[in-house]
Amino acid sequence: MPEAPGPAPAALPARGTLLAFDFGLARIGVAVGELETRRASALLTLHGEASAPRFAAIAKLLEEWRPVGLVVGMPRHLDGTPHEMTARCRRFANQLHGRFGLPVLECDERLSSAAADAALAEAGTHDWRARKQVLDAVAAQIILQHFLDTHGHAKP
Repeated sequence: MPEAPGPAPAALPARGTLLAFDFGLARIGVAVGELETRRASALLTLHGEASAPRFAAIAKLLEEWRPVGLVVGMPRHLDGTPHEMTARCRRFANQLHGRFGLPVLECDERLSSAAADAALAEAGTHDWRARKQVLDAVAAQIILQHFLDTHGHAKP
């Protein structure tokens, strides 16, 4: 899967924290992961459509986690063509870079929400309302884990 232009993953250090985002119009799922351990975990879901509160919440997360880079899921259709949300996700990635000055990398997010929903159901969360509360954060975890699994970094 071709990645969109942006900083090369090799530009990231061998160690450090990454935050990943599953961008949506009403919610943004957030995950955290470590380059050294190559493991991602769901963190939280930001709710609301207004930009100012979203970016304020992201600024607090950056202050707390001190990431060395950010990963944004880029939606595509199954055939690889851009999705209706691709341009909005790219704009969000550009805004993150412009506001916070960190490397922002894009990662193909095809089927991440479907995989997150299936994983939550398999883990015993059968009520769709309960799954919906954490779905976007788990999708961000899947995006970040895919990024960590497919982008090698030098050993420390």
